Amino acid sequence: MILVLSKKAYEFALKKGRSINSSMYFSRKVIHFLAGGLTAMLLPFIAHEPILPAATAFGLALMTYLPHKLNRRMYWFQDPENLYDVDFTLSWGLVVFFTWFIDRSFWLGVIPVLFMAYGDGITGIIRNLKYNKRTKAWEGTAGMLVLCVIIGAKMGFAGIFAGIVCSFVERIENIDDNFTVPASGLLILLAAHYYFPSLTVSLY
Repeated sequence: MILVLSKKAYEFALKKGRSINSSMYFSRKVIHFLAGGLTAMLLPFIAHEPILPAATAFGLALMTYLPHKLNRRMYWFQDPENLYDVDFTLSWGLVVFFTWFIDRSFWLGVIPVLFMAYGDGITGIIRNLKYNKRTKAWEGTAGMLVLCVIIGAKMGFAGIFAGIVCSFVERIENIDDNFTVPASGLLILLAAHYYFPSLTVSLY
């Protein structure tokens, strides 16, 4: 279903005059929002262990890697120049799996994943709408900053700080932000979890 919706997004963007790369980017963000973000938000409410969610993510990583390897890419969202779609699923699975052993509520892992799925996603959409290509621009950073502060507030002032840091980490060039964004957010939340737990109390 998500692949169908992402393909529809690709076709719709093309009809609206977007470039192929721009349309591909919109399609990829549909997958990130639904498969990455929405699924992560549901974990604290429906999941009781991390094995199935992580295994599903690693399975998706394999399913997205093989088309690259075999040169049979799903053209509407897979870019032949990078493996960012694979990195996204790997990062999601690793963060969700390992953080559960520290915080059984899942939120410690979910918040960094949401920074990646929604925060990084919205910055890309804003930039893509304005410039019709993938690029780093402050308009996108501002959008990510607002959204990540809202997301981060679920884990208190530490979460807000993590969201702010991630918004600027995303701007770093030549490093895949599917790794840097959740990793930097998680490191801050882990430090707060162990040394300043009062700063991780949810603000909503």
